[in-house]
Amino acid sequence: MMGRVTNDDAKLPVTAPLTDLAADLGVATRFTAHNGEETTVSRETILKILAALDVDLGDDPADPSDEDIVAAREAWADARWRKLLPPVVVSTSGTYKEVLVHVPDGTDVSVTAILDDGAEWPLAQVEHNVGPREVDGVLLGEAAFAVPENLPLGWHTLRAVNGENTAECELAVTPGRLSTADTFVDEPATGVMAQLYSVRSERSWGIGDLTTLGDLASVSARETGADFVLINPLHAAEPCPPVEDSPYLPTTRRYANPLYIRVEMIPEFAYLDDADAAELRELAAGFRELNRSADEIDRNPIYAAKLRALHAIHHIPLSEVRRADYERFLNEQGRGILDYARWCASRDIEMRTAARDHGEFPGLVTPLGAHEDVEELREELVDFHCWLQWILDEQLRDAQRAATDAGMRIGIMADLAVGVHPGGSDARNLAEWMAPDASVGAPPDGFNQRGQDWSQPPWNPHKLAEASYMPWRDMLRTVLRHSGGIRVDHILGLFRLWLMPRMESPANGTYVHFDHEAMVGILALEAELAGAVVIGEDLGTFEPWVQEYLAQRGIMGTSILWFESDGPGVPKNPSNYRRLCLSSVTTHDLPPTAGYLDGAHIKLRDRLGLFNTDVSEEEARDLEWVAENLAAVDAAGCFEGLEDAEGEPISGRDWRNLSRDGLPDAGPLIVGLHRYLARTPSALTCMALVDMVGDRRTQNQPGTTHDQYPNWCVPLTDGEGRALLVSDLPQLPLFGAVAEASARN
Repeated sequence: MMGRVTNDDAKLPVTAPLTDLAADLGVATRFTAHNGEETTVSRETILKILAALDVDLGDDPADPSDEDIVAAREAWADARWRKLLPPVVVSTSGTYKEVLVHVPDGTDVSVTAILDDGAEWPLAQVEHNVGPREVDGVLLGEAAFAVPENLPLGWHTLRAVNGENTAECELAVTPGRLSTADTFVDEPATGVMAQLYSVRSERSWGIGDLTTLGDLASVSARETGADFVLINPLHAAEPCPPVEDSPYLPTTRRYANPLYIRVEMIPEFAYLDDADAAELRELAAGFRELNRSADEIDRNPIYAAKLRALHAIHHIPLSEVRRADYERFLNEQGRGILDYARWCASRDIEMRTAARDHGEFPGLVTPLGAHEDVEELREELVDFHCWLQWILDEQLRDAQRAATDAGMRIGIMADLAVGVHPGGSDARNLAEWMAPDASVGAPPDGFNQRGQDWSQPPWNPHKLAEASYMPWRDMLRTVLRHSGGIRVDHILGLFRLWLMPRMESPANGTYVHFDHEAMVGILALEAELAGAVVIGEDLGTFEPWVQEYLAQRGIMGTSILWFESDGPGVPKNPSNYRRLCLSSVTTHDLPPTAGYLDGAHIKLRDRLGLFNTDVSEEEARDLEWVAENLAAVDAAGCFEGLEDAEGEPISGRDWRNLSRDGLPDAGPLIVGLHRYLARTPSALTCMALVDMVGDRRTQNQPGTTHDQYPNWCVPLTDGEGRALLVSDLPQLPLFGAVAEASARN
């Protein structure tokens, strides 16, 4: 049932021709809010988003005339008709697909598919009745050709010949259904999810690293039977301190963060001279003392120390075998890694210059020498940042090998953030395919009543298509090199993104639609070629058909126990969970379950002033929902045999009349919740490492900054706040109990 229609600005109604232009560009002029209310987007917002997509709205883009808007729409259509072939064609195996070509009206044209092995497939012309269009004084016609439905998966070429004119574009043949999930639909699996920076070992430098990741995978496989470890995004932050804490606001999504390198595992470390080796070991020893600290993780001094060590190792000559491997890696990565390394070098020099001239970040950045040859330094830094990515690639490979050698069927599951930092490498190097005058976020909803601004420049969907989606597939290929799976944060963004004019309120935004068949199809193709499963984080406001479409393409969804229901106030029965899905009790945007049961999320949001409603009402609603879920878990028999701290059975209690203080200790409740989840038909279930150790502190409070809350800086601790290492995990009773409760039969 539709709610009432509102308008953000009744004085400036949104009508044709603006609605027609917006529809052509995929900019929503109306949408259904989280509460079911149909909302009309303001004219001002629509114009600003169109301008951000590089639509020429005339001399006064803030208030164009109808004539200017009509001219913009005509120009948009003319640009498509000028091209003999589209910039790229993305088809789906087994599904009918037409290619539209444009030639002088009445002339002949042929189209051929040239496969990656050189074989040629002529395309058949099909009936297509569209009138001619005059563009630049030439009358053009439009013809349609059918892409064969049985072409092999992969990237091929289309060639069109029109007299003396020839054009080519890329043809992607994507799988109708990604096959990698099928194994887990038939034989369900469970895994562990963790924030890697928070998980440390005896030899870490106060922060988790890739060697620790391999250790965590090995322990998880051996002690819990886990088939994967899902980790936070490993995307690179700034090339030198200070660095962004959030893994979801990286400088690039394609390349990894050198902060995660285990310095001592680099082969050339063994060839440091005695003095350098001793100095670096002493440096490392100081940071290892932090591994047993429950204090917030401060990345900056750790990263500065690692960079100092890495620069020393970088100067050690490579063996012939290692040199050949490094050069092979650079060739595989192509222009992308050089563009990234050059940006890093420029940023590094800027910081060194500031440290010299103004004393900024003393002790964290090496100041630029007064007589230093800047261009020589730049050349060295470009190679250094390329080398760092090679080292990361090796250590990621080793972590994945450790996971699969331990028996994991998937191994490391990477996480792909939804966007990048507006001042980062991707924002500059990929700028021609982005919309920097817009920002990605989320509309106001029940989770954050003011909406969210993630401060990330979005793809321009039309420019991305003109680039044959190269930036998208390059990124996917790099992330999937040493991963058995990938979680795509906010996968709804492959369908539509909530965009707001940069530096404006999220409430002033609207949805911009993407070609989801191309975006999802390319994701499925690259995952199929890599043999990786794909998890789509499909939480939030979306249209129901989106989940159905993703399931049809073999993309797993995400279900969080606290967000699932069979109707208002009715927790979802385990049998009603989706099969093609990764299900878990919690997520990194909620407190660990021990904290959630205690209402930590309500207390924190109240303290930070994030509510627009009465906090007592929020607390009452939340406690009621927690009680309903615990009652459902008890009714399912999942608390049988579990006792509270006094040795009393916890099953059979009147959950709906308990206060927060009246809830039993979190441990047995966490076990029961995981038993409940294990009964679902979901192909994958996931245990949060924080739940397995009884941790209580929130890792991230969405919509806040570091001066409000230490997001992404909280180390792993037990329920008493004691810091934990990977080697401690097997000795923790709760760790084993949650693993046993989560076993899939």
